[in-house]
Amino acid sequence: MTEIIFFFAVLVPGGATIIPEECSAENNSVTIAWQQHSQSYVEGHILEIDDGNNGPFRVVYCGKETICTIDGLHFHSMYNARVKSFNSTGEGPYSDCIALQTAEVAWFMLDVTDAHPDLVFTNDNQTATCNSYDDRVVLGNIGFSKGVHYWEVVIDRYDNHPDPAFGIARFDVTKDAMLGKDDKGWSMYIDSKRSWFIHNNQHSERSEGGVGVGAVVGVLLDLDRHTLSFFVNDEPHGPVAFADLHGVYYPAISLNRNVTMTLHTGLDPPSDAEGSESSGISAAQ
Repeated sequence: MTEIIFFFAVLVPGGATIIPEECSAENNSVTIAWQQHSQSYVEGHILEIDDGNNGPFRVVYCGKETICTIDGLHFHSMYNARVKSFNSTGEGPYSDCIALQTAEVAWFMLDVTDAHPDLVFTNDNQTATCNSYDDRVVLGNIGFSKGVHYWEVVIDRYDNHPDPAFGIARFDVTKDAMLGKDDKGWSMYIDSKRSWFIHNNQHSERSEGGVGVGAVVGVLLDLDRHTLSFFVNDEPHGPVAFADLHGVYYPAISLNRNVTMTLHTGLDPPSDAEGSESSGISAAQ
């Protein structure tokens, strides 16, 4: 009896299809969903996005799943995404692109997962106080590397003239000292009468005017101009604080048990922000 063996050629997959109604953008993250070609043998998929500025595509996912969320993108940017399937024979064609817009302004909260244990959080992690008389640092849960970002902190309780600090930090900033004591924090610290800028334990630009209960401190991080500026009660406070800022920065505050503060995000910059930044006053380095 003669045995007959059939051989079947495995073809490269047909084109995958992105499913627009299952794709979304939230804050600085995008989620992309797709389906493989129904008549193709598929071993996996390759998802690519561009740089948010019509630049080159890069691979952000390779695997068997058909949905992927990409975090840590730039705000206020339009990202294009495409996907292709592959098997042992080769790669199929790219899908049509989908364009997804990240949020224009950032909504974020205090990052309790990496905060100092002396800190106490309420109000959906928007309000913070402290159990220690020493300063403790907490970061926001989103980092920025591009664009203009503004947020405010309201002083809810202010006892015994503490000097809370407001500003930005690298993710590995020291958490058990005032923000700005090391080289990974940039801040303005302020008491009931005056304020200073501080970075790497270098103090500069004393300015008159302090805070109390109900005061609102605004932080303007302009990574298009690479500067950091501050506001108190909607008015510019001091000159541009810091310049030549490059890389990824997280919103940050430091406080002790004498103060309670609430964070407000998703805000547009003050109307006179441009004037304060272009005043020509030198910034602290």
